[in-house]
Amino acid sequence: MPVKYWVCVTTEENWKIIRKSNIWGVPERARRIIENVEPGDMLAIYVIQTRLRDKIVPSRFVGIFEASSKPFYDESKLFVKYKGKAFPYRIRLKPVRIFHKPLYVKSLVPRLSFIRNKRFWTVYFRRAMFEIPKEDFATIISEAE
Repeated sequence: MPVKYWVCVTTEENWKIIRKSNIWGVPERARRIIENVEPGDMLAIYVIQTRLRDKIVPSRFVGIFEASSKPFYDESKLFVKYKGKAFPYRIRLKPVRIFHKPLYVKSLVPRLSFIRNKRFWTVYFRRAMFEIPKEDFATIISEAE
């Protein structure tokens, strides 16, 4: 099977959990998507815009992981619920590269082909995870420090 490339959208709190546990999870509505992930697929973790005290931290890519398991179901409490949703559909991850500096997405928008409407680019990140072209994944990696 050819390697597939994914963007995984998460919160600041759940990014810390992903990094510590090396597990990615999605809610029920994204079950069919995560079922397409195979060991060896590559995942870019995207953290949504966050407010830290009085400062807004823009949305950003924070790291690259490789899927190291097939999807599985686990209801144990691991992730912080988001908008009332839990994340029981999961895969195990192997860290490939954690970015030393966050890679802010806005600067990449003009060069990412999966973002067709550059003006309303944020709508593309309003789902738990999605597949992107290999070339876009390469752009993300090449721009990260």
